[in-house]
Amino acid sequence: MHLSLCAMPSEERSLQQTADLDAFLAGVERSAFRMARHYTHDEDEALDLVQDAMLRFVQRYAGHPSEQWRPLFFSVLRNRLHDWHRRTRVRRHVLAWWPGGGAADEGPAVELFPGPASEQPDRQVQSSAALTALEAALERLPARQREVFLLRSLDGMDVADTARAMGVSAGSVKTHYHRAVQRLRVLLGDHWHD
Repeated sequence: MHLSLCAMPSEERSLQQTADLDAFLAGVERSAFRMARHYTHDEDEALDLVQDAMLRFVQRYAGHPSEQWRPLFFSVLRNRLHDWHRRTRVRRHVLAWWPGGGAADEGPAVELFPGPASEQPDRQVQSSAALTALEAALERLPARQREVFLLRSLDGMDVADTARAMGVSAGSVKTHYHRAVQRLRVLLGDHWHD
């Protein structure tokens, strides 16, 4: 049975809150990075944005009940990603006028995660092709559909938490998710598995 934080002495409560917060951040780190990397197409930028989101989350929301942390964290991350996008768009617009500054960015380096050592080479090739196809298909989705899909499918958030993280209604989440899944089925073709 988990001891209520309110029943603990303040020093012990502080240590428990720190441990709980560390465990929470470790638990969302991978999915937050995956989302940020997909959004920025740059691993270094993604790492910086996730770290910044974690710091802002801790500063602003660490005192909230732990059951509220997940949607609050992803809301902070989402805001950081949108801020990054605005800054990048302005920077590109300004640099387009600067001599030599209009060069196109290099494409993203898609990280392919190898399977277990026991996996057969032909299976690894199929997995890599499916991952590459998914990355390309996600790029073709509208931004809201892509965000909902990433939060619901890849991060495993429920409808209510996704709605809170995105600042939209549950009905909007359901609609965007349904449209994303329908579009991905078409775009992924043979790679799609129900």
